[in-house]
Amino acid sequence: MRTIAEALAEGLVAQDVERIYSLPGSHMKPLWHALDKRGVRVVTARDERAAVHMAQAEAELRGRLAVAILTAGPGLTNGVTGIAAAHLDRAPVLVIGTRAPLLQDGMGALEEIDQVAVVQPLCRAAHAVLEPRHALPRLDLAISAAIGDDGPPGPAYYELPSDLFTAPAPRAYAEIRRRTRSVRVPAPEAVEEAAALLRAARRPLVIAGREALAAGDALPRFVAAAGAAYLDTRASRDGSAASIGSFVPALRARAMAEADLVVTLGRRLDFELGYGSPAVFRDAKAFLRIGRGAEDVTANRRGDVELRADVGAALAALLDADLTADRDADWLAGLVAENRRKEAAFAVRVAAATELDDGLHPHQLLAAVNRIVDEKTIVIADGGDILSWARTGLRAPTYLDLGAFGCLGTGIPYAVAAALGNPGRRVIAVVGDGAFGFNAMELETAVREGARIVVVVADNSAWNIERADQLENYGGETLGTELSTCDLGMLARSLGAHGERVEHPADLDAALTRALAAAPAVVDVRVSRQPRSADTKGGLAAVPPHHVLLAWDGAERAWLEGSDQTGHR
Repeated sequence: MRTIAEALAEGLVAQDVERIYSLPGSHMKPLWHALDKRGVRVVTARDERAAVHMAQAEAELRGRLAVAILTAGPGLTNGVTGIAAAHLDRAPVLVIGTRAPLLQDGMGALEEIDQVAVVQPLCRAAHAVLEPRHALPRLDLAISAAIGDDGPPGPAYYELPSDLFTAPAPRAYAEIRRRTRSVRVPAPEAVEEAAALLRAARRPLVIAGREALAAGDALPRFVAAAGAAYLDTRASRDGSAASIGSFVPALRARAMAEADLVVTLGRRLDFELGYGSPAVFRDAKAFLRIGRGAEDVTANRRGDVELRADVGAALAALLDADLTADRDADWLAGLVAENRRKEAAFAVRVAAATELDDGLHPHQLLAAVNRIVDEKTIVIADGGDILSWARTGLRAPTYLDLGAFGCLGTGIPYAVAAALGNPGRRVIAVVGDGAFGFNAMELETAVREGARIVVVVADNSAWNIERADQLENYGGETLGTELSTCDLGMLARSLGAHGERVEHPADLDAALTRALAAAPAVVDVRVSRQPRSADTKGGLAAVPPHHVLLAWDGAERAWLEGSDQTGHR
């Protein structure tokens, strides 16, 4: 007898699922064992939140569906934070949940809550299967929603009562087959409108989202053909941006303010991009929005031209069009030159950074990490204060961080999944000591699963952005921001990993070398609280009403009153 669990396992294998992330739970054991018999690796985390984080990292790094299986009740609710993080980052994650047997439904069964209602706002689709013949068709629908076939990708939820897993699989109208996202090409008339907009621009700026990474060499060729300045974002950050000659990351605010045409590639105008506000994009006469759906081309500020298409297909079509234009070459050359000057000055500051009385300067920590990052390294950043330093100071050929949800604690789970899916590559997570605490037990998962990760902890014994804000704005009071000094290397050793604590810069390079050889490993580095990060200076902890940064917030208020701070309207 072929059971529903076996049929579902075969459906996931057809989707090229190689591993799932989960925790033991009685409700879903039949599915676990059916997957194991078909060669799918069952990776057990120490918390369901971490299991979903692992699935998200695999989905983002491999650009395809990943799966987390959560047991009923608290198993599902524990995973909600991970689902929310995947939702905001639009990661194609299938979350399979379980519930009490059908005959106990609605009777107050063990762990019984309305799980679909809990997760529905965070999922692209949420299906509860109560009838055996719906099991495979609704799995197919959930997969389609997760990979973004008809809308944005993101987590999809699929739930079965425990007794249906062992029920006979009914004869289906058609067996489940591999589901791939349909290719979406732009309308020819929209391509011509976009080309006309590009031809009219003097100072175009291209800003990429994650889906631009799938465009391959079409991205640098388009930026060059458009004569545009280029910015990546957290979602699209990787080592390839440096090969684009007009990449100006050190002049992000200026490029955004001075461009007369802004081209977004699979990128929402969210808080990182000032919501597309005229106070931030001060000189923009037009926006060209490119993406598969409404989130990418209409949210907050509609495109003057909107290309509803895959980014790669849209760029290929535009490269076939006439993009010849009278560009402001001096503007672009000035940006590139000033970016080069600022990067050189930054390198000088990094080299000049010295140990302070309470620990290493963050620049010293990141410079040491950069020395062990090779061209294939996967770099992960997780934390508050250290993330701010890492955004400018950390070399990242392939990069993940805590995302738009700002979800502290993702670093170690992301690293575990990255190492399991990429066993030949170095995986280094730079993590704040506060963020480390959320999922420290996943070090045991790394040891047990053989995930060769190196976790470098920036340890300043504080929630340091909040601490600095309170010192400045709350009369020097540091309420709830001080942490105890702990030897996190010793904690790592107790969990079976290699662990060291570093107090002085002279010891750091050797400690990192040992950690690479002995991974999984933790290097706990005493870092100073004194240097003020960009996020601290920018007023992130103040939570301004209009924008994430105080400078943008002030410009927005001025714009709403009639002009921005430079007199523009």
